[in-house]
Amino acid sequence: MASHNLRTPICERLGCDVPILLAGMGGVARSDLVVAVAQAGGYGILGMVRETPQLIAQEIDAVRARSARPFAVNLIPAATDPALLDAELGTCFDRGVAAMCFFWDVVPAAVARAKAAGCLVLHQVGSLQAALAAEAAGADILIVQGVEAGGHVHGTAAALVLVEQVARAVQVPIIASGGFASGASLIAALALGAQGIHCGTAFLATQESFAHDYHKARVLAAMAEDTVYTDAYALNWPVGAPVRVIRNSVIAGLGVNLLGHHPETLPPEVIAYEDGRPLLKYSTDSPLRSTEGDLEAMAAYAGQSAALIDTLPTAAERIAMIVSQAETALERLAIMTNPFAKAAV
Repeated sequence: MASHNLRTPICERLGCDVPILLAGMGGVARSDLVVAVAQAGGYGILGMVRETPQLIAQEIDAVRARSARPFAVNLIPAATDPALLDAELGTCFDRGVAAMCFFWDVVPAAVARAKAAGCLVLHQVGSLQAALAAEAAGADILIVQGVEAGGHVHGTAAALVLVEQVARAVQVPIIASGGFASGASLIAALALGAQGIHCGTAFLATQESFAHDYHKARVLAAMAEDTVYTDAYALNWPVGAPVRVIRNSVIAGLGVNLLGHHPETLPPEVIAYEDGRPLLKYSTDSPLRSTEGDLEAMAAYAGQSAALIDTLPTAAERIAMIVSQAETALERLAIMTNPFAKAAV
């Protein structure tokens, strides 16, 4: 499937055919989506942030029952109760998970424990400082996230600058994240020094995604300027944890006060339910297939790349589109830099 020009060294390291990674979106990147991405030649990451050990075991087993391709499990040590994190990691290691993906503040003990268990460690970072800290802690691969990204955003620099900055400073392979949802952006990431791209918004808007249809529809309709960077969706996470979401009535009610919100000052108003669990208005929960209630007021995560997403294909079709677009972009570059190359294309 993979074009010779698109296979990078990270493919060999991860065991995938194309350097396109599924972001481990909490709630959204469950086994159906991981299997679909992996079977299509990409690399799947299960989004198991603060999930129960039972669900994590169930989802790992579900992936393995349908695919022999490698995958990782995403956890967020800094935003998880230590006892739950210990149980989550234990479940992953008991199941022999080959790779772990961590995000937010670097927790060296978690990285060390994963390495001791024989896991490949991917770490998502949002700044040069965090990248250096993750590398020093032993991370094997860095996912470098620009501020364009949807969901929780750990930095303030644009990917165009941050990816190249980190590529110049570290020795481990890096993957670009935040605004990467097309073949042209894949080629741009490679030019910046990354070995692949990490996609959230592009895969949220697929048939296998566990996101609610309402959330998917919002992504399809959104332009880049419809997404906002705010810390209003602050419940359930550490203080000072901004996200990028699509504008809604909650955002409209904030006016210009998009930042500076503290979890303790936000009213605990129940607006929806997830399998019987009450969901609060300003929580970080996003609408999933099994969510009922006021979906419009919930966090509809999306990156600025939503502007490039206007179809709801299967994950395999999404990957095929990105690969085809990337090959077209390479051909376009060849013609632009060598007008005589057109005859050979």
